[in-house]
This record gives sequence, structure tokens and C-alpha cells, in this order.
Amino acid sequence: MAHDSLELLQGTLDMLLLKALQLGPLHGYAIAKRVHQFSEKVFRVEEGSLYPALHRMEERGLIEAEWGVSENNRRSKFYRLTRKGRKQLELETADWKRISKAITKVMEST
Repeated sequence: MAHDSLELLQGTLDMLLLKALQLGPLHGYAIAKRVHQFSEKVFRVEEGSLYPALHRMEERGLIEAEWGVSENNRRSKFYRLTRKGRKQLELETADWKRISKAITKVMEST
């Protein structure tokens, strides 16, 4: 049975959200949409996961938020990476590359 989308591995949501914000500030729906697009529609970030993660990352100082107006002319909260968030993304990217390489080696072993 084929699946259109997959559940994220534990601990990867924050990394993907930081990556989505690397190109610039976005409101919540646009962040989820960018992750969906970048993953070629494999990952779908639901509101129930998205907003608690954004709030948690804001409390940790990885992102900052300010109110603005969306492309639909609606009041929206826009999130952007902080310096600390950029550094965290670098660390998580390096860890992810190491982990995914190791998993690939295991899965391709005979």
C-alpha cells in the first residue's frame, strides 16, 4: 500500500521548520506549505504540530515572530530565524547528514 505522505521522525520537525525559514520570514501556513513543497509532497505538517513547535522554538530563541499582513491581506504572525536559530540549523543539518549516511549504509548492507 503506497502512502502519499509520511510521518516525520521524532526530532526532525524543528529542523525542517528552521530550514523552511532559512530563505526568509514566513507565516505559519506558508512554513507548512514550504516543507510540503520542499519534500516533494511527502511531508505534511499539520497545525496541531506546527504551532506548538513554532512556540517552543520561539521560547528557545531560535526564531522571532512579529505581526504582519499575509498575501491574503490577513493579519498573520511572521516567523524568522535568529542567529541562534541559524547556528542550530547548521548543527542539526550536520547531525542529520551523519545519521542518514549511517542508516543508508545499514540498509544497503548485504
